[in-house]
Amino acid sequence: MLALSRFNLDSLPSSEINIPIRINLQPLYAMADKMVDTVFTSPNYPEGWVQQSCDTRYRYHFRRGPLQMKASGNRLDLGFTGYYKIAGSTRVCVAGTAISSWTAPCTCGFNEPERRVNVSFTNNFSVTPDYKIRLQVKRNEPEALDKCEVCFWGQDITDLVLKGLTTELDSTKAQLEREYGTYNFRPQFRQVWDELSKSYNLYDQGWMQINPQQIQINNLYAKDDSLFIYLGLKAKPLVSFEKPADKHHLMPNMGGMSRMDGFNIFVDAELNYDSLSRIVNSQMAGKSFDFKKGPVNKKFVIKRGEIYGSGNERVIVRVDFTGSNDGTVYLTGKPVYNAETRILEIADMDFDIRTRNALLSTADWLFNRRIVNEISRQTRFDLGEYIDSAKTMINAQLNREWYPGVYSEGVVNDIRLIGIYPFPGALHIRSNAKGLLSVKMDQLDFSL
Repeated sequence: MLALSRFNLDSLPSSEINIPIRINLQPLYAMADKMVDTVFTSPNYPEGWVQQSCDTRYRYHFRRGPLQMKASGNRLDLGFTGYYKIAGSTRVCVAGTAISSWTAPCTCGFNEPERRVNVSFTNNFSVTPDYKIRLQVKRNEPEALDKCEVCFWGQDITDLVLKGLTTELDSTKAQLEREYGTYNFRPQFRQVWDELSKSYNLYDQGWMQINPQQIQINNLYAKDDSLFIYLGLKAKPLVSFEKPADKHHLMPNMGGMSRMDGFNIFVDAELNYDSLSRIVNSQMAGKSFDFKKGPVNKKFVIKRGEIYGSGNERVIVRVDFTGSNDGTVYLTGKPVYNAETRILEIADMDFDIRTRNALLSTADWLFNRRIVNEISRQTRFDLGEYIDSAKTMINAQLNREWYPGVYSEGVVNDIRLIGIYPFPGALHIRSNAKGLLSVKMDQLDFSL
């Protein structure tokens, strides 16, 4: 009795992939530009006045220029130049009671160039295991570029204007933290997770399923107008002739860090025996052998061949034959792969015990090593073309647009077969692939 296989499909090592992802921040900048008000005014401007004491009142108009953003490391600086103008008037008050009317308004920036001030926020971000980016916003002190003097004070009131401006900016800071203090990237990562969980047609040559297990962030930093995320992925890929069922399972929280470059993938390819049998038939069907058994000539003609697994480390080759006799013989052997020739063959092939006993008792002339050797030659599979084709197809699959604005670029540098495992339903071929992969996101939808 053949020994049971010690191989377990669950023994497939987890593949590790480190994917540099570049996210274009311009859409985020544009969204932030819409969120930050372009105009700040005193209450009920231009009719209303701000009156902090009995004897003075003022009103102002502040507009901002285009937002300017600069990213570096885990820091995002947001700033703009503001332009403001102010008008005010005075009156005489005694003990808090007005005894005169308001003077004609004095102005700063109305009939002359508006006054300028630089405004900025510093934003620091970090990533949490639940796919959220946390943003800490700091409002920097406004920097006046021009002085503002008005006639009724006869003095520089720039600091007073900036004090009023900081109140508005603090309100903007609170809004930024409220809207973006915690940004949930889980929907975007879920999109990627779902795509990786699907089965992909390899140009009608087979199917590939990546089977993601866990996502992790290996590095995160910003530069210029891009956010760079080094995404780590653990997966258990599968390649098969038949389309596997799509697997949909919950995406776990992010795992720990990994510093590996590129990817190191272990793949189990399922070669079903029907497909192998078709190849065998194309190679051996119709093969004819003549034998001389004493004075009698014997003929052995192969009608068809079939390969299947028996739940052990060997496969069974069934051969239906005709000629001098009609019948079926069964042979067993161990699948072996030669890395140098890239040929998969069935080694140590011989008649199984039942066939051996039957032939010895009914047609001993069939118990011939020439038949075994010829069948062994016809059950060799040159996997070189298959490996090269798989490499080409996987490279094509790595270089594609996954959905609008999201592209991947990659290359498989090496594919090696590291194990052959016969199972009743399919022949499992385990391989190892190494290469590089990167992702570029130019139109990431931040509104999800």
